[in-house]
Amino acid sequence: MKMIMTLFTSLVVMATTAVSADQLIGFDEKASSEQRQLEAFFDRNIKATEQAEWLKQFSKAPHHAGSRAGKEVARSIAELFSSWGYDTQIEEYEILLPTPLTRHLEMVSPTMFTASLREDSLVDDPSTSVREGLLPPYNAFSTDGNVEGELVFINYGRPEDHELLERYGIDLKGKIAIAKYGKSWRGIKPKLAAEKGAIGTIIYSDPADDGYGQGDVYPAGPFKHETGVQRGSVMDMPTYPGDVLTPGTGATKKAKRLKIKNAPTITRIPVLPISYKDALPLLSAMSGSTVPAEWVGGLPITYHLGPGPARVRLEVRFNWDTVTAYNVIARMEGARYPDEWVVRGNHHDGWNHGAADPLSGLVALLAEAKSVAELARSGSPPARSIVYAAWDAEEPGLIGSTEWAEHHAKVLKKHAVAYLNTDGNSRGFVRIGGSHTLERFFDQVISDVEDPQTGVSLKDRLKAWLSVFGTEQQKKNNADRKNIRLYPLGSGSDYTPFLQHLGIASANLGFSGEGSGGSYHTLYDTYEHYTTWRDPDLVYGVTLSQVAGHATLRLANARVLPFDFVNLVDNIALYVDELEELAVKMRTDTARINKLIDEDVYVVALDPSKAFGPPLRKTDVPYFNFAPLKNSLEQLAKSADSLDGLLENDEGISDRKLTQLNRLLYMSERQLTRDNGLTGRPWYKHHIYAPGFYTGYGVKTIPGVREAIEIREFDEVSEQIEIAASVLDSLTAQLELVVTLLTD
Repeated sequence: MKMIMTLFTSLVVMATTAVSADQLIGFDEKASSEQRQLEAFFDRNIKATEQAEWLKQFSKAPHHAGSRAGKEVARSIAELFSSWGYDTQIEEYEILLPTPLTRHLEMVSPTMFTASLREDSLVDDPSTSVREGLLPPYNAFSTDGNVEGELVFINYGRPEDHELLERYGIDLKGKIAIAKYGKSWRGIKPKLAAEKGAIGTIIYSDPADDGYGQGDVYPAGPFKHETGVQRGSVMDMPTYPGDVLTPGTGATKKAKRLKIKNAPTITRIPVLPISYKDALPLLSAMSGSTVPAEWVGGLPITYHLGPGPARVRLEVRFNWDTVTAYNVIARMEGARYPDEWVVRGNHHDGWNHGAADPLSGLVALLAEAKSVAELARSGSPPARSIVYAAWDAEEPGLIGSTEWAEHHAKVLKKHAVAYLNTDGNSRGFVRIGGSHTLERFFDQVISDVEDPQTGVSLKDRLKAWLSVFGTEQQKKNNADRKNIRLYPLGSGSDYTPFLQHLGIASANLGFSGEGSGGSYHTLYDTYEHYTTWRDPDLVYGVTLSQVAGHATLRLANARVLPFDFVNLVDNIALYVDELEELAVKMRTDTARINKLIDEDVYVVALDPSKAFGPPLRKTDVPYFNFAPLKNSLEQLAKSADSLDGLLENDEGISDRKLTQLNRLLYMSERQLTRDNGLTGRPWYKHHIYAPGFYTGYGVKTIPGVREAIEIREFDEVSEQIEIAASVLDSLTAQLELVVTLLTD
């Protein structure tokens, strides 16, 4: 390990310490120099001490959506924006938000045990003793239920885990599933368990993943305390996020609402999160087959699959209340292009104190907004309008941002240039995901911001890390590509309604890698934990303000919007290659497994004393015709190349054409959407990026095609290929309009 770290250190030192001197995308040479001077002024006004003060103020009490403290936080944020000169409003939405009424979990056989379902206060962290307004551990949008059944251990509750259970001959019907947090979004675990016949689900954080298996636990270290419980929503967000009763429509007071019993995104079975301290007696009492080696966790027991003999009774009931969500919206009108909007957001609600999630990101946004206001007061207002948003009710299901985006969909589609999101922060390496039309743009941004720990640019530090610790694909990208590749966005934060519902180019950014976790969605997400273990001096809070602030200002001030389509084509080509590789692998694996089953090879190899059986026979995978998608991609590549050459000479673009040009550029992302959305979940309209139906947060690129192959709906694949090709054709047509405009 010492040798690896020495190599990594030398790579960082070898990286150039000079920030990029290139002309900025969308600016001429003179304007590039002026923009960098503005950014230097902007940087000088970002203060870690202010961020620390706001972080301490807003995290002093639990402030979940619908709480009195949450409303006070929103008002305080609005007062700050107003004091800096922003046109500020608090927009209210009436949303359904269940909170716990009854939570009970007991083992009734073979021994008796009642789970405490409580997190301990710690002497070393005074904030953990603040209990007024505290939400106890629960999963929002679990259904009410009182069930009793034998326990079955389902590992992480992924599709492949259920497939393995079926090979063991284990039927979940009438059973209660116990799953580990991790590997997939929490809402997928009860969703799949219910589909397999389970009557309830318990979710716990295994210490191998999130506890003493990672290092010292809080307060001695940053990792999860034995009583820590990860709260969180289990709303079926891959179907649609936001208020469960008003899909597709802003949840205003006059909005038409579904009946609660008809809301499709509320889970079908009761769900309860518990600590690994409470999970230990339950798992210890289980028997049946021992789990596969890759399923073994970090508790001091032998893990068994069940079912039983551990039998538990699970009861959860909720107050199904309508509460008000408070979105703070602060607008600074652009001096030259007021009808073009750059939208920048971070949520303000937390499950508890919320110091890391979301306040560490929010205070960076506030520092950024204050410095932008200082620029405006000094005579340098943004050319485009900037809209800052502090969202409410993100935690229970991206509700505040979704309702605002749905409510204002028409004007946002018309005016929004881009949406930039943060959602908490840590320290280490910059991590940016988003629309690949913004890839070259962000590559320049992180080339111009210095890493506070090493003194090199954020890009150079990231490239040094990837060259040592990256995946094989990342190492290849690092060697072959000039630009850092943005990761594609799935879901899990407030960019979702902007990108995947409205087709607005979006990005999500933050720092991670060196600020160890363990506090996520627990009582221990406090000011004390954050400033001890995550970003003690908020130096990466300052750096996040710089990255997001430079990006916001460049989008606001660029004469020609900095969209690039060559890198988009490169990324889509990668996704098409992945689809072909997926089909080949599935075809090969299916043929091999079916052949072994036919020849009884699995049966001969099995230990007769075990219940473990051969894989289930699967339908042969046909050969798919990807030619329509490849042909459309080739045409898009030609248009992107043509446009790239024209945009490099942006000085020759007349002011008369400029407004029309920029509108065509920022409307380009809309061409990758279709009004009728994805099959089975029409709220999601983007056909290049979407959260997976059975992964939740995890992205599925070219999702219609990919998921049709993955779930073996082979008859649907050809149609989905045609749909994906059609959205690429729409984008090509848009780019040809730009080419025509610039060559007339």
